[in-house]
Amino acid sequence: QVQLVESGGGLVQAGGSLRLSCAASGRTFSYYVMGWFRQAPGKERDFVAAIDWTDNSAYYADSVKGRFTISRDNAKNTVYLQMNSLKPEDTAVYYCAADRFTTAQRVAVKATHDYWGQGTQVTVST
Repeated sequence: QVQLVESGGGLVQAGGSLRLSCAASGRTFSYYVMGWFRQAPGKERDFVAAIDWTDNSAYYADSVKGRFTISRDNAKNTVYLQMNSLKPEDTAVYYCAADRFTTAQRVAVKATHDYWGQGTQVTVST
């Protein structure tokens, strides 16, 4: 079992930055591909970014490339999402997910995921 707890959300002005964290329980964190997803009101949950456990290679949605950076610290069982140049359309609840036996690219298109966090709200004002 893996439990995921997100933190770091909040209210920020457009152009600002936030760093989200996702702390995972369990001793096998390093074997999981970790991903970030987001869901805006009235919309489906969308893929944002994912990071492999083998070589830390990352994969991003086109909408966040060049602005967001995903990273992980296996010693701390934590994955991060650094969000820069935030836009109002980035406003959403951000969720952390964990998947085994897959890759970062596959996490982007998988229909289901092994574990989810409870989400953290990010609001970007104009």
